[in-house]
Amino acid sequence: MPAEITLAAAARAVLLTADPAAKVKAARAAARAWRSGRLAWIFDVPMPGRPARGARPELLPPSRMPKRGRAGSPRTRVAMLHAVAHIEYVAIDLAFDMVGRFGDRFPRAFADDWVRVGSEEAMHFAIVRRRLQAFGADYGDLPAHDGLWQSAEATAHNALARLAIVPMVLEARGLDVTPAMIARFEAAGDVTSGRVLRRILSDEVGHVGAGVRWFESACWGAGREPVPTWRTMIAAGFCGAVKPPFNDSSRSAAGLTRQFYDGLAANGDCQHQQPASTGEGQIPRST
Repeated sequence: MPAEITLAAAARAVLLTADPAAKVKAARAAARAWRSGRLAWIFDVPMPGRPARGARPELLPPSRMPKRGRAGSPRTRVAMLHAVAHIEYVAIDLAFDMVGRFGDRFPRAFADDWVRVGSEEAMHFAIVRRRLQAFGADYGDLPAHDGLWQSAEATAHNALARLAIVPMVLEARGLDVTPAMIARFEAAGDVTSGRVLRRILSDEVGHVGAGVRWFESACWGAGREPVPTWRTMIAAGFCGAVKPPFNDSSRSAAGLTRQFYDGLAANGDCQHQQPASTGEGQIPRST
């Protein structure tokens, strides 16, 4: 009789798949297996410290990334689409790492949400990659940076900090900048790319919403107020800036109300890159 396949093992397999097309297939297969009940809700293997990565794209520090321009030329549009593709590629790993690393600290519905998010990120990567290929380019042709995964490493031992920083800051930033990107593509006559980005924006509202829901649930479970807890965690653990302009309507639709971020001072330094491993965010599991 075959050994039981666990959710943690499926998540780890996604993280250890480097080839982009194979990662998309692994993410979709894991999501189908979870939805059909073929994965056991068991967390029996650890997540890797870093996902597997291929030789391309070259990863540069954010300060060395070339400027992309404003989507007026095909070359600039390729650069913008490549940046989006890289974000979506890393987002697949972020979602499955969330499941495999922290799933045993939350109810089963947590896994439902983040497996769904991982599957949608895989779809996003696939459709953006197809759009790149329509321009005669491909993922990996241009450099990218590793800032998203660095935030995952900094929050690897703190579920509450991971929720506070990755979906509620980094993914929420996508809600802010994507409408302007859509407008630039459409102004250049590229309505197809604009349509792709609109689909991503719609889904990302739900992804940020999942982060907000589970952050708030974990805070209430620990007897903590969500808004001041989030602000404290961002001030102490986010190496970057939380700054306007904000897409208030999309943020509000995700449950990320202005109470969280209005008037928040930008951090901007990197003195606090490792939030304390305090076990925050651990609440009793239930079916």
